[in-house]
Amino acid sequence: MRNRGATVIIENGRVALIKRTKPHVTYYVFPGGGIEEGETPEEAAIRETHEELGVHVRIHRLLKVLDYNGRQHFFLADIIGGKFGTGTGEEYSHTSVQRGIYEPIWIDLNDLSTLDVRPKVIAELLLTE
Repeated sequence: MRNRGATVIIENGRVALIKRTKPHVTYYVFPGGGIEEGETPEEAAIRETHEELGVHVRIHRLLKVLDYNGRQHFFLADIIGGKFGTGTGEEYSHTSVQRGIYEPIWIDLNDLSTLDVRPKVIAELLLTE
């Protein structure tokens, strides 16, 4: 169990996600990761989003906190710099079959309900806002 910080980035009717492809399963997650010692959830979300997507973000507000395998904080954020798809986090350098493939991707908000987006409650929340 590890507490996490994650961002929800919406631009032009699309949301930024990480497509995870593992043997026999493909699903989508919001960019983010574990909160390190001394970090706030916001700081972790900003750092992890840069590592995973290659972009700098500004947090607008807390969207939701979920208790699942630790406390997960989801923040609405905007891209303020960098280049989408140029992340250099360990996800891209320490690859393995078990870990799978990580692919930054934009998905139409209208398509969220047809995909395996995790956690589903965040995807559903975006469809109601």
